[in-house]
Amino acid sequence: MADIHSNAAAIWALGVTQIIGYGTLYYSFSILAPGIAADLNVAVEWIYGCISLALLAGGLISPWAGGLADRLGAGRVMSSGSIGAAAALVVCGLADSTVTFLGGMILVELASAFVLYSTAFAFLAQTTGNRAQRSIAYLTLIAGFASTIFWPLTTWLLQAVDWHQVYFLFAALNLAVCLPLHLRLSRFARIAAARPVSAVVTAAPTIDNNANLVFVMIVLAFSLAGFVSAATLFHMVPMLGLLGLGGAGVWVASLLGPAQVASRLLNMAFGKDLPATVLAVVSAITMPLALGTLAITAPATGGAIAFAVIFGLGSGLFSIVSGTLPLAIFGKAGFGKRLGWIGMGRLGLSALAPFTLSVALGAIGPKPSLWILAGAGTLCVAVFAEVWRRCRPTRPVTVALEKRPNPKQTPS
Repeated sequence: MADIHSNAAAIWALGVTQIIGYGTLYYSFSILAPGIAADLNVAVEWIYGCISLALLAGGLISPWAGGLADRLGAGRVMSSGSIGAAAALVVCGLADSTVTFLGGMILVELASAFVLYSTAFAFLAQTTGNRAQRSIAYLTLIAGFASTIFWPLTTWLLQAVDWHQVYFLFAALNLAVCLPLHLRLSRFARIAAARPVSAVVTAAPTIDNNANLVFVMIVLAFSLAGFVSAATLFHMVPMLGLLGLGGAGVWVASLLGPAQVASRLLNMAFGKDLPATVLAVVSAITMPLALGTLAITAPATGGAIAFAVIFGLGSGLFSIVSGTLPLAIFGKAGFGKRLGWIGMGRLGLSALAPFTLSVALGAIGPKPSLWILAGAGTLCVAVFAEVWRRCRPTRPVTVALEKRPNPKQTPS
């Protein structure tokens, strides 16, 4: 494997690890859950309860993981996380009881805090200088293929092996592909840190009130978005089946990935000068719009396709906003830990989503459940709109910093 020696190579390597990370640790779960429940002889709601508890554990550790990324470097944190992810997936594969499986899922979510977007965004902030926001957009563009690859791949694997073996294969992917790439990225980070300082400083938006209050609002908005997103993504394929789509639910759900990629391409082409606050509002609007469309049109395939595309467009933009919004408003200082606190709030509320929607689907049916999710999405729009109002963008101020030699290179 060639050394990673440029920003572009680092983004591509990070994109591969994010595809595998999200595919094996996140997107595969909804495909595997019914077989796991049947094999362990428990209701599928219990399996979704496991992921809810696991998401809560992942949220609690997120600020600590973000702080480690700030102090030790995100590349080193992701390298350790790859080993943890592989070990966690092996535990899931070995599970022969509900208690063991719950323990495995908790380990999966703990590992996720070290290898997925929050730490990856911190890595880009640490290594790509004033290009960090653009680099985040490029990364999310590549990683958007995770669901498109892993939903069909997991379904195909289950035709040949059982869920235990699927978890073992996924563990091998994290160990054989992600770990070497993360180690290379750690080396790239050391090279980037040794470069002469040459940067562009852009003025942050003016916040018309207490910055802490704005940050709390951002955490709340991302938490609501995380709840809606987790509930929808974890249940997308089975929910489309309940709505009458049948086997078409898998390929309809697979449209989510291309839509995510399309939204990122559109943003890069036409929205690169759009303030992150505005992009946050636009992305939030897609959630209630998509869910309402599905509730009104089901079981029509055309309506389901529109839902998947609209939801995917918003999900793709949210991936960008989750990194660029706090970076644009608060800057790079403590960026990893700040993302960790956002992750704690988002995962804390998301932890309720899979189990809550699983119960709701059984108790009131899919369409009323969709309208409840749409209501939560509408509240998210309102909170992001208030953040937009409070954070007024200012004209960028470019300041060229003097190039300084690396202290280690200074003659004694």
